[in-house]
Amino acid sequence: MSIETTSQQAVQSAEAQVRSDDRNHVFHSWSAQALIDPLPVAGGAGSTFWDYSGKKYLDFSSQLVNLNLGHQHPRLVEAIKRQADRLATIQPAFANDVRGELARLLAERAPGSLNKVFFTNGGADANEHAVRMARHHTGRRKILAAYRSYHGGTTTAMSLTGEPRRWANDPGDASVVHFFGPYPYRSAFHASSAAEETQRALEHLESVIQLEGPGTIAGVILETVVGTNGVLIPPPGYLKGVREICDRYNLVYIADEVMVGFGRIGEWFAVDAFDVVPDLLTFAKGVNSGYVPLGGVLISDAIAETFANRAYPGGLTYSGHPLACAVGVETMHVFEDEQIVQRVRDLGERVVRPELERWQREHPSVGEIRGRGLFWAVELVKDQSSREPLVPFNASGEAAAPMNAVAAACKAEGLWPFTHFNRVHVAPPLVISEEELRRGLDIIDRALVQADALVTG
Repeated sequence: MSIETTSQQAVQSAEAQVRSDDRNHVFHSWSAQALIDPLPVAGGAGSTFWDYSGKKYLDFSSQLVNLNLGHQHPRLVEAIKRQADRLATIQPAFANDVRGELARLLAERAPGSLNKVFFTNGGADANEHAVRMARHHTGRRKILAAYRSYHGGTTTAMSLTGEPRRWANDPGDASVVHFFGPYPYRSAFHASSAAEETQRALEHLESVIQLEGPGTIAGVILETVVGTNGVLIPPPGYLKGVREICDRYNLVYIADEVMVGFGRIGEWFAVDAFDVVPDLLTFAKGVNSGYVPLGGVLISDAIAETFANRAYPGGLTYSGHPLACAVGVETMHVFEDEQIVQRVRDLGERVVRPELERWQREHPSVGEIRGRGLFWAVELVKDQSSREPLVPFNASGEAAAPMNAVAAACKAEGLWPFTHFNRVHVAPPLVISEEELRRGLDIIDRALVQADALVTG
């Protein structure tokens, strides 16, 4: 038996063991367990990961839009090793050097008076704690959240969520009220322009506040740029209008930047693109590319002062875990040294936008493209005039087949796509090379032929 044959058998055996362990013992998120077949992943580097057969995939979803600095970034891996050798963990009640340094670096980059950081394990609990802070700060209970949003899988975060994953989990937090955010392409307000969409969406939000009773509402939570539910870029003036409404009614404005913070749209924090400062800003994902679970809440001075002389009623065993914070500190330095924010802006405007605009002209299935930096959505339709979605809202099974065909075509050519409902999203690691980015866009371009074949008219 040849060395090569022995090696192949070893690889096949390893893959078989991974599949067996996964299928027999791992319970997967958001899935009917018997209907899934997870791909065993053997490794990754940069913008690519590969399976046990050696097939490589360009990671055009950055895993869950968290792998901003890519797979196995050597500086992030080394940061974990250094910290593990020195101090692997310490409880939150102690002061810790990397925890404090990361908090300072975040505060220095955050807008306004967001000077304190409460660390969490991820985005869902960041939103849970932001809501808790808002409620204790104001003495009120209700939180307003938008439809077409996702804020996490824990109880209050799930209740804040305004998309179908919430349905099976209701009733949750009964003090959450949903409203419509702006979505010019499919306007709930019958707007004919971005300016009209902004005006009518703000009038709607204020009406909800008045009807619910301003004195009962603690705050408003919004994804600065809606993520999974459409990469919805707020039209000009909308977020400033939300800020003004919150000020007028003494509401806490919570910006959920779990997905869009840390360079994703070409800004340290997405609110910077819209010249607005929230009272609380939640983060996770890109703060350390998910190498060790980490999230948090950036807290304004006014809200922090609420808890100066009375205890904040919340905490986590792993709040500000040293291994996670060490990677976060190194992430801040990598962003500066490699000019990540600047390169994301450049690639987004010079490479991605022109290519997607070409798709809109040449593919009859492309209804709208929208995005900034390295975060884009391509909305697929059956008819560009009627804007009928390529698949129904929340489609599954056979109804979702057209989108599954687009995704399968991408995977066949070595690209792992991010699809949701009737959209293909473009969200590669921020360290992706221009050559890789163009190659990945070319693959999606070819895959869109699957959708074009279903266009009517």
